[in-house]
Amino acid sequence: MKKAIRYLRFSDKHQSNGSIERQELYTDQWVRNNNIQLVDTFIDRGKSARTFDRPDFKKLEEFIRKHYRSVDFLLVDQMDRFSRDAGEAIKMVKKLQVDFNIQIVSVTEGITYDYTTPGSFFRTGLQLLLAEEDNINRSVKVRGGIYTAKAKEGRYVYKNPPFGYFKVGERKERHLEINQSEGDIVRYIYDSFLNGVPIYKIVEKARELGFKRFGNVAIQRVLTSPVYAGLQYVEPYKDYPGGLFKALHAPIIDYVTWQNVQQKFKKPEKAKVVVEDELPLRGVLKCHCGKPVTGAPSRGRHGGYYYYYKCNKTTHLNLSAKKAHEQLLEVFNLMSLPSKAIKSIKEESEASLNLRLKNDKTLIAEKQRELAQEDKKMLSIEEKWITNQINHDTYQRWYDTISNNRMLLMASISRLSQDQDKVYNVLYRNLDYLTDLKYVYTSADTTEKQEIVRLGFDNNLYYENGVYRTPTMIDELAHNHLIMRDRNLLIYEKKRENLTIPPLSGMDGTRTRDPMRDRHVF
Repeated sequence: MKKAIRYLRFSDKHQSNGSIERQELYTDQWVRNNNIQLVDTFIDRGKSARTFDRPDFKKLEEFIRKHYRSVDFLLVDQMDRFSRDAGEAIKMVKKLQVDFNIQIVSVTEGITYDYTTPGSFFRTGLQLLLAEEDNINRSVKVRGGIYTAKAKEGRYVYKNPPFGYFKVGERKERHLEINQSEGDIVRYIYDSFLNGVPIYKIVEKARELGFKRFGNVAIQRVLTSPVYAGLQYVEPYKDYPGGLFKALHAPIIDYVTWQNVQQKFKKPEKAKVVVEDELPLRGVLKCHCGKPVTGAPSRGRHGGYYYYYKCNKTTHLNLSAKKAHEQLLEVFNLMSLPSKAIKSIKEESEASLNLRLKNDKTLIAEKQRELAQEDKKMLSIEEKWITNQINHDTYQRWYDTISNNRMLLMASISRLSQDQDKVYNVLYRNLDYLTDLKYVYTSADTTEKQEIVRLGFDNNLYYENGVYRTPTMIDELAHNHLIMRDRNLLIYEKKRENLTIPPLSGMDGTRTRDPMRDRHVF
């Protein structure tokens, strides 16, 4: 009695197991009708037939190498179960018969392939070519469907939602919605990157907050994905353009922020910045010569380490980190605002937010009119392209320009439409912290401390001759600057906006006389 093995396969992981049951039914029937003994069965579930790199097909090959003398046939339901790559499949058919004396049988098509018979080999090639053509047609349809779903309908077509979103709905109604807790982490990642926080520090903090993606470039994927700006990248399809398209889901960050991040990625990569908790002012504080200070530990006589801030020009600055930190804490203590000032800020902020809300409504209406004009332009160039009034290169050039303008306008509308109550609530919840800036600073982690210093002094905090110096400082926090000067903590020499106006002198606010300025010319 002749013997056979069989190979069964389906490509879609979500396909019903009925596909395998049907293949088993037909091959069992062929075995009975032809009085053949079935030796073994190999099944690949959810595997494509584009290559032979499939788990059970590899097991089948290994079985054949060991037991080919006791096998006469390899049974398949149809040849497309075996392979959809005609070239590779013909080689495999030939190899099985020439090297192992095993013939392939397509039971549904009723063909036993014989490489030594010209007519049979021709039918083998024809069936395999038809299977590959079917695969190509299916691929074209799938690509067209994906293009339509993404570019025309704005749907997110992939199985797993990106971090920051979850999927709701069924089938074509399925869409992304923002996961608020994960969305906050995404915003933190973008804000931190734009503020110069090193990637490895962003990773550490994001993990603490609940970032659930792993790998060396997980953060970079978040920072470069257009999904978070409410967009999708679409591959070109035939003559239809590819690029970024508006998606249905709501953005987590605005388009301008996303663009700024992409531009920052294009800049030459700087040397890795190391943030050390013992030296939070490294790279933030500047020497009087204008260069950011470095920092390093120095080992004492008893084995302990002492930290110092230094300028690259060694004669300029060698400052004890302990002294610098204690001095800065006193500065922040004096920058803290009294409760009366907080109340005044709240009132002024409320009035300012109301005015801004009114202005934003006006701007939204203006941006919407501009967007409507861009939509008309888009329809116009599409009509001209369809009627062959312009060539594809001209269409693509105008399409890219108009698409970019539309995205910028939609980003502006989205940003201006944000709920201002959230801003007001955040302001109210956090203003009271300004009454104790020393506590705010000491409670912050290293990167947050650096950001507090940058914001408080607008990136202009210097150190010279035992005292901090700055030309820029938030006005409301400078109310005790004279006390800071008297205590030799910080000297605030405010920049004058108009250098043609002579400085004030004296308590009455009179200006220094300039004889040349006052001289009359006759």
